[in-house]
Amino acid sequence: MTGSPRPVRLGPRSLAALSLVSAVGVVAFGWPFLAPPTSRLGAHAQDAPWLFTGLLVLLIAVAAATISESGLGPKAVAMLGVLAATGAALRPIGAGTAGIEPMFFLMVLSGRVLGPGFGFVLGSVTMFASALLTGGVGPWMPFQMLAMGWFTMGAGLLPGPDRLRGRGELALLAAYGCLAAFAYGTVMNLAGWPFMGALASDIAFDAHAAVPVNLARFAAYCLATSLGWDLGRAVCTVVLTLTLGPTLLRALRRATRRAAFETAVTFEGPGTHPVRPHSCADRQTRGEAAHMTHVTYDATP
Repeated sequence: MTGSPRPVRLGPRSLAALSLVSAVGVVAFGWPFLAPPTSRLGAHAQDAPWLFTGLLVLLIAVAAATISESGLGPKAVAMLGVLAATGAALRPIGAGTAGIEPMFFLMVLSGRVLGPGFGFVLGSVTMFASALLTGGVGPWMPFQMLAMGWFTMGAGLLPGPDRLRGRGELALLAAYGCLAAFAYGTVMNLAGWPFMGALASDIAFDAHAAVPVNLARFAAYCLATSLGWDLGRAVCTVVLTLTLGPTLLRALRRATRRAAFETAVTFEGPGTHPVRPHSCADRQTRGEAAHMTHVTYDATP
């Protein structure tokens, strides 16, 4: 078998749940540019707790639908937990240090190997765990979970590894990590920018201004407040991807194949001639342990 295994597939229920939460997320992030200037946008601040609860429920629904529909076993859930815990532990390392956030590098490579469905769940769960670890629980947390889910899922949607390996794959992942790091910071700016109107500055959101005016204000806000942080995040992601990427990609692919997330187990009754798997020595010699997709057990007394 060649290529990278994709243990989580986007089935109908998973795709529907993901589409729903993404649509709600687009509205939640982009409402300053979607609502007319005459609307009462100030009331949105009072709706934040409801939005917080709604997004959390939708994110949990995506995780539940993905895991149940894909038939993941304890091995896949264990890998999800290990990667999420690792990402959560990496986040505080560069906290407050010019955007040095190594967890983004791990999310890019994990999404690449494990696919978009697993990537979205992993990104969301990792951000949730890191918020609990760092005490960052608040109305902004579901926005972070959604943005990180998109970030990790995007790596799984890149051109298939069957057609792109080696330096070309690393260059692609580094380029994606760079662009996605800026995109993540820009999207997260939308979560807080509309509520700085009390500052009455030229870069604050103006509920009565036209969309082009607010776009210009938002661009100035990003340049003035988060460009340096986003640049640090992008550089850190690119450097770690190019230096540690080959080793981590091999480790993730080896672990995914050996876990055999989608191995089908069948049983044959008496009188049949089961196809028995090769012995451990044969599998180790031929390198077939990672490629075995079906295991058959003999039920003959």
